[in-house]
Amino acid sequence: MQIIYWLLVALMVVGIIGSVIPALPGASLILIAIIIWGFVKGSFAAISIPLIVTSIVLLLSIGVDFLAGYLGAKKAGASKWGQIGAFVGLILGFLGFLPALPFGGPLLGMLLGPLVGAIIAEYIYRRQLKVAFKAGVGIIVGTVVGNIIQGLLAIAAVIVFLVTTWPQVFTA
Repeated sequence: MQIIYWLLVALMVVGIIGSVIPALPGASLILIAIIIWGFVKGSFAAISIPLIVTSIVLLLSIGVDFLAGYLGAKKAGASKWGQIGAFVGLILGFLGFLPALPFGGPLLGMLLGPLVGAIIAEYIYRRQLKVAFKAGVGIIVGTVVGNIIQGLLAIAAVIVFLVTTWPQVFTA
C-alpha cells in the first residue's frame, strides 16, 4: 500500500508543477490522486478533508487564473485586443509557430507567445508601441503572479493530504 501512496504523492508533485506551468494539468491531478487513494483505502471518509480542500483549490485555481491575467492586463491598461492577442500568442507559442529558437521549445513558446501576441494585438489596436509593450508586460506579470498563487494553493492541498493520510499509511 505504501508504494501506491508514494506513486500518488509523485502524481501530486506533478500536479504542483502543472499548477505553475501553463498548459499542464495542476490541481486536477492532485484531485485525481486523492480520489484514487479513496478507492485504494475503500473509504472516502478517510479522505473527506483533503477531497474538500482540493476541490476548493481547484475552483480557486480556475478563478485565480482568469482574475490574475485580467487584473494584470487592466492595471497595465491593456484592451480586450491585448488579452485576445496574449491568448492567441499562447496557443501559437505552444504549437511552435513562433520563430524557431535554439532552446526552450513549447515551454518557452508558452512564455514568450502571450507577450508577443499581446504586444502585436495592442499595437494593431492603438498604434502606440510603448502602450502596447506596457500592456503585454502587464498581462505576463498578471499571469505569472496567478501561476505562483496556483502553485501555492496546490502545495497547500498536498500538505493537507499528507497530514491527514500519513497516519493511515505509516502507523499500524
